[in-house]
Amino acid sequence: MGAMAEGGAGGYPRDRAAVPAGDGIDIGALDRAADEAAALLKMLSNPARLRILCALLPGERCVGELEDLLGASQSYVSGQLARMRAEGLVACERDGRTIRYRLEDARLGPVLERLHDVFCALPAPRG
Repeated sequence: MGAMAEGGAGGYPRDRAAVPAGDGIDIGALDRAADEAAALLKMLSNPARLRILCALLPGERCVGELEDLLGASQSYVSGQLARMRAEGLVACERDGRTIRYRLEDARLGPVLERLHDVFCALPAPRG
């Protein structure tokens, strides 16, 4: 079973947070940050969720707008939004009969912008 059976959360040794780092790095804080980053990246690993979050980057959108952008059903989009809302990535507000969604986690903006720069930006012309 290896390290997971012997270790604590994240597969780290149980006393890892108590291990001093010679260069002043707080290993416990580093482990917690890595776990948070991994959880965020796991949520971003679903292409539909990633497209929804990218569509929300410029601002609020209703479910119907997201359906049209993704070419997905209302139930699928709503289900993904509910999961992301439960994780604190998005929030919603009711505007009459319309529910508008927006990014809630402030860490998402820079991550999504960087992903856009790397994967969505047009390549420079060759020649």
